Amino acid sequence: MTSRRPAILVSVVGVVAVALYAAMAAVQILVLNPLAAVPGRTLLEIRAGMSDAGERIDVGMVLGILAVGVVIALVVAGLMIAARTPAVATAMPFLVVLVLGAPAYFFASFGPGMGLADAYGISGADYSPWAWPLYGVSVAAFVTFVVLAVMSARTAPRTGVALLPAQG
Repeated sequence: MTSRRPAILVSVVGVVAVALYAAMAAVQILVLNPLAAVPGRTLLEIRAGMSDAGERIDVGMVLGILAVGVVIALVVAGLMIAARTPAVATAMPFLVVLVLGAPAYFFASFGPGMGLADAYGISGADYSPWAWPLYGVSVAAFVTFVVLAVMSARTAPRTGVALLPAQG
């Protein structure tokens, strides 16, 4: 019987990484981007201006969209630990969740960005540069996923252990 220790360690790191990604995305959408989009005003002044224009940032919607990734990561962690999955195989679904963080960020930020755009006559794009690290993490997760998948496929014939089924 194999140990659960690798799956536990990788799962903890995976859940923490996904939760940090979601937290940074929330701070970017709810705080950093509005402050960068409307310089010289406080967050309360920005929200008041949006309210005067009939717009608002739906905090619940933003947090709800971002929480989906954290819930998925927790479910994956439970499944991987219960199955005593090897470390590399445990890492793969967490990497996928981090890759999907970029589209989740886009969907979560779309409404708030459009609300800012409509209220202040600006574009709905990101004004804060702090979205770029999120995109960078997603790209790095994708590259890591591909590298691990290729390495696993190449080592499978020698070790008899594969993350992906061997092509024959």
